Amino acid sequence: VQLVESGGGLVQPGGSLRLSCEVSGFTLDYYAIGWFRQASGKEREFVTSISWNPSRTDYLYYADSVKGRFTISRDNAKNTVYLQMNSLKPEDTAVYYCAAGPSIGDYYSAAHYEHWGQGTQVTVSS
Repeated sequence: VQLVESGGGLVQPGGSLRLSCEVSGFTLDYYAIGWFRQASGKEREFVTSISWNPSRTDYLYYADSVKGRFTISRDNAKNTVYLQMNSLKPEDTAVYYCAAGPSIGDYYSAAHYEHWGQGTQVTVSS
């Protein structure tokens, strides 16, 4: 099982970035994928998650701090989950991680996730 993030970088406030999380060793249908972030000197925090359910619709969850600005999506054919980040703010600066865990559980908790990527840096600054 492997998760690889990409797409981070430096962006000005108000700008946009799209992060990708490419997974291998399992199929997205049977896992929840979460995005977390960790700013320097702070604890890792939940950003958003996506999980499959038997009715073949996705459950999507967002932290209040990113609702309306960030969008999570997935492309099963590419085994990739995306995080579209718009209207970025300096406080969004952090290392962003994607993680995989069981399709049912506490998606907001880092402890729910069994596999993690290496992280990608996002810096929002003028």
